[in-house]
Amino acid sequence: MKHSVLLVTLLCILLGARAKADEYRIVTEEWAPYNYLQDGQLTGLTTEIVRAIMALTGDDFPIEVVPSMRATHDLRQQPKTIMYSLFRTPERESSYRWVGPIAEEAIYPYQLASSEVPIHSLAQLMQAPRITTRHAGLVPDTLESLGFRNIDRSANQNVQLYRMLLAGRTQIIVGDTPAGVAYYSKRLQIPAGALRQIPLELFRSSLYIAFSRDSAEAVVTRWAEALDQLRSSGKLEQIRLAYE
Repeated sequence: MKHSVLLVTLLCILLGARAKADEYRIVTEEWAPYNYLQDGQLTGLTTEIVRAIMALTGDDFPIEVVPSMRATHDLRQQPKTIMYSLFRTPERESSYRWVGPIAEEAIYPYQLASSEVPIHSLAQLMQAPRITTRHAGLVPDTLESLGFRNIDRSANQNVQLYRMLLAGRTQIIVGDTPAGVAYYSKRLQIPAGALRQIPLELFRSSLYIAFSRDSAEAVVTRWAEALDQLRSSGKLEQIRLAYE
């Protein structure tokens, strides 16, 4: 009897250790409409896709919402880490393993439609008094790489960009895709037509789910296959349409 109890105990320990070994941690940031908190609950287009993938793979990895820079730091430095939504760029290509694409998106600058100085050219944009963006991340880094020297990194959250623009504290903002601008316009009840998209595409790439380099090939493969299944079944398009 004692031997049976001992064997059961050892089996439970081994199974628990294996389950822990197979456990991954998912991190994301607040970046609507792809991943964001609503009434304290994590939601968003990519969040729904990630959950749909795990429903197919049988995974139940915990998802944490953390600041943008911490999310990318953990993806680089912590083992068995997954992050979404992340633009796949040549600079990032070899650093992670990729599942996607989720969507192709672009970043444009915006100003008030009532602005007395409408921006139409890159030269005008570079000569503007300032362009306000997030304090850190891909967007300000991309602007710097393009030669902009009028970047104001004073916004800690994307929603601050719109509040600053509406309050007259800045004249131009850059930080969201058109889908993100639509989300914040609705959230902040900005009247239709109040914001003007400046017709200058500053960045374009596809959004992916990124895995740390140490991630098991089998895990990455089954997530990719699950995403393909969502795409072929029409579920992926159904999720996307819900966020238009």
